[in-house]
Amino acid sequence: MPSPLVRPTNPTLWTLTAGPAPELSRDLPPRSDVVVIGGGFTGLTAALHLVRAGRSVIVLEAGLLGAGASGMNAGFVVPNFAKADPATVRQKLPLDKADALLSLVGAGADEVFATIADEKISCDAAQTGWLQPAYGDDMAAILRQRAKDWTELGRPVEFLGARAIQNETGMEIYSGGLLDHSGGTIHPLNYLYGLAHAVIRRGGMIRESSRVERVERHGGTWRVGLAGHEIETDVVILATNAFTDGIASRMGRTGVPLKVYQVATKPVDAETIARIAPHRRPVGDTRSNLFTYRLDRDNRLISGGMAINPIGAFERVGRAVVNRLASELRLPRHPGVEIVWTGTAIMTPDFLPRLYRFGDGFFGGIGCNGRGIAMTAQLGRTLARLALGETVDSLPIPLQSGQALPFHGFTPIVASLALAHARFEDWRAGCR
Repeated sequence: MPSPLVRPTNPTLWTLTAGPAPELSRDLPPRSDVVVIGGGFTGLTAALHLVRAGRSVIVLEAGLLGAGASGMNAGFVVPNFAKADPATVRQKLPLDKADALLSLVGAGADEVFATIADEKISCDAAQTGWLQPAYGDDMAAILRQRAKDWTELGRPVEFLGARAIQNETGMEIYSGGLLDHSGGTIHPLNYLYGLAHAVIRRGGMIRESSRVERVERHGGTWRVGLAGHEIETDVVILATNAFTDGIASRMGRTGVPLKVYQVATKPVDAETIARIAPHRRPVGDTRSNLFTYRLDRDNRLISGGMAINPIGAFERVGRAVVNRLASELRLPRHPGVEIVWTGTAIMTPDFLPRLYRFGDGFFGGIGCNGRGIAMTAQLGRTLARLALGETVDSLPIPLQSGQALPFHGFTPIVASLALAHARFEDWRAGCR
């Protein structure tokens, strides 16, 4: 019997504006070719590729679809690395591996928008490009080289001068910037629901409120145990992102969790939009205390931030983010806060995506590092390739040990200190 339509329990802009949630089966068979643990972008993308390949797939989601980072983000589709560029990746990896990874990551946004078109997903998809304005002449020089490197890899990336960036943003503080024409924006919850509909349409199964309690090897197969049920499978995919409870701790403790607050303003006027976003391109600049903004379909401004002190942060960060939007963009009227929501992102120590192998036929993937939508499209696809029998050596994402970070419980404190330092550095740069 199908479950009732469900939505994440935490209200967000996306839960207020989403279409119908998929109907999910309560029943589970005793066996499946593949079991995917985690029903976010990564898990559902992997499941979609597997059902397209004719495999039987069960997706087990501990909570509700969209209750994790996939339903809590801001909907930016950005096809690159948050804290790395082609030159850095080539320093960290052998040249052939580096270029394979760069090609994979650079095509991430195209993969998202192609899936949306192929599956006819209604999610306000707008492939208008993504802007990264440069704060300061030194950063402009870095972005100029970065644009050149991406262009040489065949990506539609160009460097824009200061005047062009001012025309795109209405802001006079930037020294130029990078434009990736393949980027854009989506309604992330509707995209997630669309992936789920596509998996179900092809015969896959998705079950919510199904926390996995154990994954054990028996002979040549795996047994995935949850309350009152056990599933036998050949392959297990762990796609639980930053969660650290139970089986998810195998991956969640390998990175640094960051609690990010997202804020939507009330709609802004058409004259303002023509000045700050004439092509409706999402923006994320290069300051240490990142400044971002995008528009949704109803012309709300969406931006985000983090809190040094988590006490009372929900209301405080919401006000601060909108005040910053009003100040930086020189808005003629303060737009006001419509809604604030929060989710947890995760950063890997080297800021690159990672694959893990927890046993023969048991794989995991993590490491979006603030590029969740485009990166998960490629991470899920790569995990599906592993499940279909490709060797790790043939894949572009490095295989890592699943060793937890030392003193993982203290990482939120480290993140708060890093944020305080970033704000100080931006203030000092502004003084100069």
